[in-house]
Amino acid sequence: MSKKYFTLDEANQLLPYVREELSFLQETKRRFYSMYEELQQVKKQQPQDEQAVFTLECRLEFMDLESQLHISQLMEKGIQVKDIDIGLFDFPSVINGEEVLLCWRAGEPRIMHYHSLTDGFAGRKRIE
Repeated sequence: MSKKYFTLDEANQLLPYVREELSFLQETKRRFYSMYEELQQVKKQQPQDEQAVFTLECRLEFMDLESQLHISQLMEKGIQVKDIDIGLFDFPSVINGEEVLLCWRAGEPRIMHYHSLTDGFAGRKRIE
């Protein structure tokens, strides 16, 4: 499979989809940790409710699989998921003949920055 490169316009057109996926992933992560805490409390009870433990463990596993599917779908489109908590995504691109990553962070209205493959978020430069 060849590497997907995005133009700035192509990447920006995908932002509504990325925002929707990010919202899903962040909410699922929040619910996952809440349910995990619930599971820990149920496991501490004596006698332990084995059915409740089994049910919670199954729900957690499903949530994990569902999240992995969403991340995989983003990656199949060529979008790099960098950080779900802060909402950081990269889109491979070429600027002035150099392979770079267009960088978008949640809260930004559009993609306005890029960085080299090695610099990461700290090395972001404004797109002219």
